Amino acid sequence: MRNALSRSGVAIAVLAVSWAARPCRADDLYPKHLDDRAQAAIKRGLDWLAKGQSPDGNWAGTPDVVAYPTSMVSLAGMAFLSGGNTPSRGPYAENVKRAELWLMGNARPSGIITDSAEGNGRPMHGHGFSLLFLASVYGMETDPRTRDSLKNIINKAINLTARGQSPLGGWTYMPGGGDEGSVTVTQMQGLRAASNAGFVVPKNTVERAVKYLEICKTAENGIKYSAASAPQARLPISAAAVATLYNAGEYDSPLASACLKYVWDEFKRAENSWPKGGHDFYAHLYAAQAFYQAGDKYWDDYFPKARDQLLAMQQADGSWQGEIGPVYSTSIALIILQLPYKLVPIYQR
Repeated sequence: MRNALSRSGVAIAVLAVSWAARPCRADDLYPKHLDDRAQAAIKRGLDWLAKGQSPDGNWAGTPDVVAYPTSMVSLAGMAFLSGGNTPSRGPYAENVKRAELWLMGNARPSGIITDSAEGNGRPMHGHGFSLLFLASVYGMETDPRTRDSLKNIINKAINLTARGQSPLGGWTYMPGGGDEGSVTVTQMQGLRAASNAGFVVPKNTVERAVKYLEICKTAENGIKYSAASAPQARLPISAAAVATLYNAGEYDSPLASACLKYVWDEFKRAENSWPKGGHDFYAHLYAAQAFYQAGDKYWDDYFPKARDQLLAMQQADGSWQGEIGPVYSTSIALIILQLPYKLVPIYQR
């Protein structure tokens, strides 16, 4: 055995020497489909977000932040996390920390996380995105007091989401006010991030949400706007449904498979062109997650085209311009471009 171990050690040493002697290419520094050009675009985008953040953690002066401050801070925070930044580490650690504290400061006793301006008094989109970010950052927080406060906020946010579920299993803009697809998938992803972080999420809440998406399935195998709406599939919500069904562990469910095929066929029909006719960044945010989690067959076809389109769309100042406003579009573009780094649990396979 000693001789065998000795031979193994020699073999490992030889491999190490041969690897060290191997010429290092620039592509070796990056995950598949990323390179110097993409990384430079990512840095410009993150720099733009960092520069625009206020000392209190919010962003100011853009239409998306004015209308949806909680959502925008959360999405920008996810963009920073996707680059490997934490509240205490990384070049944008201070930006993560500011976003974290701002959102914690907007947690209400009821459990809702919202700013008074959020969605003209319709807070559930922002609440879901906030839960997603705060649950994702929870495991990275090293300050004991902040971590304890964060734990309490996340538990209350989970309970608020569970209480606010409609009888059919979905959510809408106000807790308990009805149901529609885009808010539903936002709550589902927030709950999954919380579960990933070790929080207890009611199993029945998730099961009812999955059944709600099944209710919303159309003849095309997409997802319609709401259970009560006309039976017309909405591509952005369908893409979001696939991503969140995977988040819920429904990888092999007939609904996830059928919905993935619908989304994939729609993207292939347009050859992944950008835009896609409304809510384009939203559609790509979730389609990218769905295709990444579905495997290389989808990802290797989708991502290089989406990457090149995003790089071509980037503004000289590092931002992206699209629906809603630049903080929204820039945050989403950065999340998509950084998915190959696999640094945020909710976005991993």
